[in-house]
Amino acid sequence: MAVFLGSAGANTVTGYIDRDIDAVMVRTKERPIPSGRIHPPEKALYFGVVLAIMSVLLASSANILAGIFMLFGLFDNIVVYSKFLKRRTSLNILLGGFSGAMPVLIGYSAVTGTIDLISAVMAALVFLWIPAHIWSLALHAREDYKAAGVPMLPVVVDETKSVRLIALTAFLMVAASLVPFLIDLGPGFGTAYMVIALAMGVVTMGLGMHLLLWPTVAKAWRFFKFSSPYLTFIFLAIMVDALIS
Repeated sequence: MAVFLGSAGANTVTGYIDRDIDAVMVRTKERPIPSGRIHPPEKALYFGVVLAIMSVLLASSANILAGIFMLFGLFDNIVVYSKFLKRRTSLNILLGGFSGAMPVLIGYSAVTGTIDLISAVMAALVFLWIPAHIWSLALHAREDYKAAGVPMLPVVVDETKSVRLIALTAFLMVAASLVPFLIDLGPGFGTAYMVIALAMGVVTMGLGMHLLLWPTVAKAWRFFKFSSPYLTFIFLAIMVDALIS
């Protein structure tokens, strides 16, 4: 529940921060604030702040470590990424991507009261997933981001470099997903996990190579759509493997 509230709060506040560029982009102009369904926009800001505060309090009720991770995730997403980096540098999602890994650490620390190699590996998977996922979307919506003045990587570098970096980060993500099995991290990362992670990895790399060799907007969109449920299957694989181990 804390992660749900935190995600909702961060999404609402960043929607307020991005309301001007959302109104320009075709992909986002029908969101509640730019479309006028929430008016005045400050209503969203106040509601988002309340949700964010509730998420920190709820996470902290589990233990202080979970609360700290929640607070860091909100700060990184709202302040570091949305307020300062998104419109200033093409490295925005790399420097602001730490917030994406926080839900894993929040949930893990809330249950165990600590973090360890398992939680670090899972968080690293999320962090490595973000660039390929977001850059493939940005490549598909390059003209949208360009019109809004947002310097996403595929906007500021050519298509060839963009697809190379997407393929590279996808490879790193897939390689990282196999590490837990190879180092025998324990229940949750056994044979069942390996089979699912390998299958997802093969498809991911296939789509990545296809995009690399024959780059088109349509192929970038196809890669983005497949990468969307990628982590869902990876984390389901962990649960299934843990149950049958």
